[in-house]
Amino acid sequence: MGVKVVIPTPLRQYAGKNDSVIVEGSTVDEIMRNLMSRYGELQKHLYTEDGKLRSFVNIYRNDEDIRYLDREKTPVKETDVVSIVPSIAGGSALETGEHGRAWLQPCRTAQQQGGFSR
Repeated sequence: MGVKVVIPTPLRQYAGKNDSVIVEGSTVDEIMRNLMSRYGELQKHLYTEDGKLRSFVNIYRNDEDIRYLDREKTPVKETDVVSIVPSIAGGSALETGEHGRAWLQPCRTAQQQGGFSR
């Protein structure tokens, strides 16, 4: 059988437009190497030139971040789901409050901006 690997939307164009694929392997490393051999264009988006997983790419086994398990040596079984999750950033300018604490300024909704009509 194999392990289900969930492909994030921005990378699907490099994985045959699949949202998920079944890949053989007993560790995350084997799964990822087999995925790269099937979809070579994914490699440059997930790995550096020296073969290290890019810092903004997170991999989960089920709901667990492999960085807190055994990293790429994390074992997988057929009932597991491996998810590739690229980090994202967003929001608007930081606000600094009392005691120097910072938070993101929430964006105004379309309704607050007068964009919705009834």
